[in-house]
Amino acid sequence: MTYCTLTLEVAEGLARVDLARPAVRNRIDAEFCNDLRSLGLELGARRDVRAVLITAQGEYFSVGGDIETFAVDREQLPARILTWTAELHVGLTRLLTMDAPLVAAVQGAVAGGAASLVAACDVVCIAATAHISSAYPHIGFSADLGATFTFAARMGLARARRFLLLSETLDAQAALEAGLVDRICAVESLRPQSEALARQLANGPTRALGEIRRLMLTAFGRPLESQLEAEALAQTRVAATLDAWEGVTAFRDKRAPGFQGR
Repeated sequence: MTYCTLTLEVAEGLARVDLARPAVRNRIDAEFCNDLRSLGLELGARRDVRAVLITAQGEYFSVGGDIETFAVDREQLPARILTWTAELHVGLTRLLTMDAPLVAAVQGAVAGGAASLVAACDVVCIAATAHISSAYPHIGFSADLGATFTFAARMGLARARRFLLLSETLDAQAALEAGLVDRICAVESLRPQSEALARQLANGPTRALGEIRRLMLTAFGRPLESQLEAEALAQTRVAATLDAWEGVTAFRDKRAPGFQGR
């Protein structure tokens, strides 16, 4: 599949997604919305993808929405937002519910919808000089791309509410302390460390990781009894996989497991 705003390379189970428009600071516009939808559909359908590493070219990871486009036509703005969010949310849903975990490597600035996308990733590495902004109310908007869920899941409801309502900007250390990111890296080691983490996940028991990812999405959204039953059913499905058998026999034989993602 051909993309306009990003590149995709898949090798040895690892999908490398690179936001590729540094000249416009990797902003979110109509082309990006379409690309994210297509990316989610493609990666969600591929069986050779066992982890995804999301990076960005240039000084900024992404400055978020293309506000200049918003300001062109007031009458058409609501319809434009509805179209954009429809595409963004389809893509995000597929990325969140597939087996392959997501790792993000964040440099420079990340704001608005791009911050929401980063927060949706399973592991987030941030450069020591980077910062993350909620941004939405700063331009008179609410939130999209799962921000009210992903920020709350990472930071807790009260902290996420403050982050959004006050349009806060967090530096790398503050973002780490809030739970919004998982690891601070020196700028020069950001990509290598992020790729090492993504590679570790790509070498893992992919089906089991996928079940964990999907269970986490519902952890606070249904009664305990329902979650326990969902865990039991997921564990039963995983028990039938080749990787589960490899894991238990490797443990028995006191050797490192060699997972195949099956």
